[in-house]
Amino acid sequence: MSKAPTVALESTVISHGLPYPHNLRLALRLEEIVREGGATPATVGIIAGEIIVGLSHAQIEHLATAPNVRKVSRRDLPIVVARKLDGATTVATTAWAAHRAGVQVFATGGIGGVHRTELRIADCGLRIADTGLLSTDVSADLPELAQTPIIVVCAGAKAILDLPATLEWLETHGVPVVGYGADEFPAFYNRSSGLPVDVRADTPEEVATLFRAQRALGLPCGMLVTVPVPEEFELPAEQMEAAIGQALADAQAQGIKGKALTPFLLARISELTGEASLRANLALLENNARVGAEIAVSLAKP
Repeated sequence: MSKAPTVALESTVISHGLPYPHNLRLALRLEEIVREGGATPATVGIIAGEIIVGLSHAQIEHLATAPNVRKVSRRDLPIVVARKLDGATTVATTAWAAHRAGVQVFATGGIGGVHRTELRIADCGLRIADTGLLSTDVSADLPELAQTPIIVVCAGAKAILDLPATLEWLETHGVPVVGYGADEFPAFYNRSSGLPVDVRADTPEEVATLFRAQRALGLPCGMLVTVPVPEEFELPAEQMEAAIGQALADAQAQGIKGKALTPFLLARISELTGEASLRANLALLENNARVGAEIAVSLAKP
């Protein structure tokens, strides 16, 4: 495994997150932040069927501008590789590819998780809390964390998800959740969710020690390091819940589901919050890249 401090970055945010040229500027800015932190950035993507851990400037620009770049989760990998397609990697696929290349740290915005199910049973006049049911809609990010030994630095799970159920899933599958400078699991746009993490770490050295212990024990899973959004960009919880509820209702009314659901919800929430959520998203991405670089540098020390 490589000992050089390296931070993997995903490419879905490039091809499916922002319009050009904002997507290109963000991708290059995240790489610059990692370099400023003393680590090497390795943006992951697929060009003409080749999985690349460490895209060049030209390749990043290609993914930022090319039409029909496929959003690639683990199940899509053989399709994209066999047909020599361009692909933007999700959290799950980025973690998988980065680990294969010997990279130990991956910084992203928010992971996927267990989806909310309230709307699916609304016609029965029940709330999910009344039924004891859990959604079967689980992001591929979660099982990837359970089987790929890599540190994933994020701002928690995306706020559109069921956070308690997501934490339950991670606990069941042995994935430790670390609060970076925090005792509670962040709620993406909000610094706190009221849900406790497994352990708090206040320095990159503490995270590195935890990860080394996990590796020495031979445990197969990854480690989730959750970093609260910078305080000045935090959105009021009530505002976000109202926007999420409206976006979910709009998605159900329009029959939007599957791969199209998360991009629709995030775009709709951005509209409903006057783009405050977009500013928070950009701020937490940059902050996570900084923390990821610090952790990678600490891991590289003997």
